[in-house]
Amino acid sequence: MTEAHVPVQGEDIYTTGPLTTESGAPVADNQNGETAGVGGPVLIQDQSLIEKLAHFNRERIPERVVHARGAGAYGTFTVTADVTRYTRADFLSEVGKQTETFLRFSTVAGSLGSADTVRDPRGFSLKFYTEEGNYDLVGNNTPVFFIKDAIKFPDFIHTQKRDPYTGSQEADNVWDFWGLSPEATHQVTWLFGDRGIPASYRHMNGYGSHTFQWNNAAGETFWVKYHFKTDQGIKSFTQAEGDRIAGEDPDFHQRDLREAIERGDFPTWTLQVQIMPADEAADYRFNPFDLTKVWPHEDYPPIEIGKLELNRNPDNIFAEVEQAIFSPAHFVPGIGPSPDKMLQGRLFAYGDAHRYRVGINADHLPVNRPRATVARTYGRDGYAYDGRHGRAKNYEPNSFGGPQQSGTALWQSTAVSGVTGTHEAPTHAEDNDFVQAGNLYRLMSEEEKERLIANLAGFIAKVSRDDIAERAINNFRQADADYGKRLDAAVQALRPLRG
Repeated sequence: MTEAHVPVQGEDIYTTGPLTTESGAPVADNQNGETAGVGGPVLIQDQSLIEKLAHFNRERIPERVVHARGAGAYGTFTVTADVTRYTRADFLSEVGKQTETFLRFSTVAGSLGSADTVRDPRGFSLKFYTEEGNYDLVGNNTPVFFIKDAIKFPDFIHTQKRDPYTGSQEADNVWDFWGLSPEATHQVTWLFGDRGIPASYRHMNGYGSHTFQWNNAAGETFWVKYHFKTDQGIKSFTQAEGDRIAGEDPDFHQRDLREAIERGDFPTWTLQVQIMPADEAADYRFNPFDLTKVWPHEDYPPIEIGKLELNRNPDNIFAEVEQAIFSPAHFVPGIGPSPDKMLQGRLFAYGDAHRYRVGINADHLPVNRPRATVARTYGRDGYAYDGRHGRAKNYEPNSFGGPQQSGTALWQSTAVSGVTGTHEAPTHAEDNDFVQAGNLYRLMSEEEKERLIANLAGFIAKVSRDDIAERAINNFRQADADYGKRLDAAVQALRPLRG
């Protein structure tokens, strides 16, 4: 009779000992399926075979619609400046305080099997495992985005994905949408500039992009923007370098991050914030909640408040990167949303995506559950529920000692007025869709402008219709006359336009 294996200290009970079925029964033969005689058909009674094939067929979950391609690592965030006058968030409450984090990098448009070094924004999704619950800051490596209202997001992403007829990304779709959405001009200038293809995840910045609310113990409110500045320095690939590496090593960015951490070369970022007193928002020269715009640093200088270090790789990519969930709605006391219409849409969409992809109990998974506190809810049942609540009641209020509400809101209320309707966001004195794109262009060196024009022209030249190409070029012409003139000439050289 075989004795049960008793793991010794340091052994993993799931990987050490005899091979078993999912129910724990020993597997006698993992090389040969059971058959009806030598050379006969396989028997359905071979439970080990059936279970193994059935599990294999179900090993994948739906990939993210956006940000499917990603890599991640654990780390530590350390507070380096006193910000208690702005926020009562506990993890920011004292200089030197450290909080465990998990950061997931990603591309936006590509599928799970796409290459790393493509021209695309990069996701920068950071989970803080705080003592007041998990706080998710779900941003990008650009401070702005293509659109300003969430109602346009599904349409925008459809243009970046595969065409329903051709099955490929089509330049016609991309430039048709961008040309008809002039607010995209600023982000497109970022994307086709030098930073459009980072040399590694370690050599790019991260931004919260949206405007968020901070509120302090006295009930005062502030609007804030987050900037994680890479301490490794900005490094990028040219289009030719990105194309070459995509063909030679499509996992380049993922491998670079993992190997850097393995050798102890821990990447770090310095967190800076821009802070606007709440009463200054209404009269600010730009709409401070418009995701297509930045706050110029001369108006609100960035303040250094912390340091982020990545120092531990995940042990299992599927469990800890693919099943990691992030939602901008995961706030903690002292931090909340703003009226940013894109952010408001994301507050719903991200959580809903993960409930669909990973399941209603995705927050129970180790990578997602709180580390420094305990989640106490009355949510029960559903796929992958682990029975953690035992015999406890599943309703509130109850008289059996169950969890009770705190009575204290996470963020401060904001005043609203007017009638319901499909309103455009308020327009401020210097709001338009082109001014900041033109400012960004004029900040570039001559060499940077040349590369930007070449990158844009190479893509616009693939458009099949003259009107789509001309409309796209005209948006850049409105941002800066020289910008549009040079782009028009570069496109004409590659694809002469009629007219």
